[in-house]
Amino acid sequence: MENRHPPSPDDLAPASWWRRWEIPTLLVAAAIHGGWVALLSLHRVIPWPLLAIGGAYLLAWHSSLQHEAVHCLRRLHPWVRLGIVGVPIGGWLPFALYRRSHSLHHRDERLTYPGLDTESFYHTRARWEGYSPLWRGILMFHQTLLGRLLIGPPLVLVQLIADEARRLRAGDRSHLGPWLRFAAALTLVLAIVRLVFGLPIWEYYLLLVYPAMSLGLLRSFIEHRWGETPEERAAVVESNIVFGLLFLWNNLHIVHHIDPDKPWFELPAYYRRHRAELLARNGGYVFKGYGEIAARWLLRPVFVPVHPG
Repeated sequence: MENRHPPSPDDLAPASWWRRWEIPTLLVAAAIHGGWVALLSLHRVIPWPLLAIGGAYLLAWHSSLQHEAVHCLRRLHPWVRLGIVGVPIGGWLPFALYRRSHSLHHRDERLTYPGLDTESFYHTRARWEGYSPLWRGILMFHQTLLGRLLIGPPLVLVQLIADEARRLRAGDRSHLGPWLRFAAALTLVLAIVRLVFGLPIWEYYLLLVYPAMSLGLLRSFIEHRWGETPEERAAVVESNIVFGLLFLWNNLHIVHHIDPDKPWFELPAYYRRHRAELLARNGGYVFKGYGEIAARWLLRPVFVPVHPG
């Protein structure tokens, strides 16, 4: 999606030092890691529902920070950037592999196509017709918002394991290095969780990691659909600041796909300036918030996941 908007005076103004060094992003990184340490330090006195809510928000926020680092923070040395976002407190995916797969997702001609778009929830018609009725039923439940939140995380992990196993069977060992480095770093993180803070590993995954994955799947639930043009395949959710900050305004997704290198803290103002044109380009694929999405698709499939393209 090529950005064809004429530059506004704000776009042409010299970037301030905090914009050049993306200070808001560094402050978010400090808040995430500081919040993680504080939450784990106090986990014994925090009721488990609040621990789950706070922990899930922090880990999902960390995932949003990793997404931001794929596109921005370019002035930082790669090792510094990796140190900021690569600590695997999320517990399940190496940042190096996410960076590779997400870069493929931004090839517009591939967007939503199964087997080409690494983040597509669609299936080819031939594969869909080859699934058992039980598996098709599971996948249709996964197309409801309730299903996405409840069974989405294990389905994501099953797909990840299957993809990596196929890669190894094909003789491709290019992912072994990232996985080994991730395993070493995750071992250290989990040792800190258990030995320093005293939180059992199973509780960390059940109360923090699993719901954080569900929050990430909430954002991506209606993020993309099939459309004739790439612009029509990216949604806008005009949500409040709680979710906007959580997702680093990636819920304004058409803006991100038009200009992936625009830092998160510039997205809301850009969207407000160009709202009419952006919604014309994405075919009016817009929602007022995640409450509207829940009201429409909590128990109803958002679409049959057979790709029509």
